[in-house]
Amino acid sequence: MQEAPLFAGRDGAQEEVRIGKLALRFLIDGPASGASVTIFEMNVPPGANVPVAHSHDAFDETIYGLDGVLTMTLNGQPIEVGPGEALFIPRGGVHRFDNPLAASARILAVITPGILGSSYFREIAAIAQAAAGGPPDTAAIAAVMLRYGLTPAQ
Repeated sequence: MQEAPLFAGRDGAQEEVRIGKLALRFLIDGPASGASVTIFEMNVPPGANVPVAHSHDAFDETIYGLDGVLTMTLNGQPIEVGPGEALFIPRGGVHRFDNPLAASARILAVITPGILGSSYFREIAAIAQAAAGGPPDTAAIAAVMLRYGLTPAQ
């Protein structure tokens, strides 16, 4: 019996996860693809960032710019990713991102293999929500990161 193909349509049925100001919309979640790939769009409004630089031990990430400009920092080097531009983040590459500009940025992220999916982001979102607008529990965030194969940079 052949399984139904994975399809990311425009019907709005994809899962969305919000972490603070960030909005992530999962087009293909890793578990649904047999851990082959995870693909999500992320909207990064002005002033939003991921302050914890980190690396991935068991997967690569590719960022493709859709709208606006996102500043990625990879191994200490800032790289602006705009529409139509891509940045490959290899396993072990220490990275973070922010949007210091006045306009929102939107990217497409592709994670291969798809061992990181929406469950990681839901756990991080729950920690951020529990902070009720204050600083999140950094020890709890680090524990979730490590459990999913992300290593916070020293």
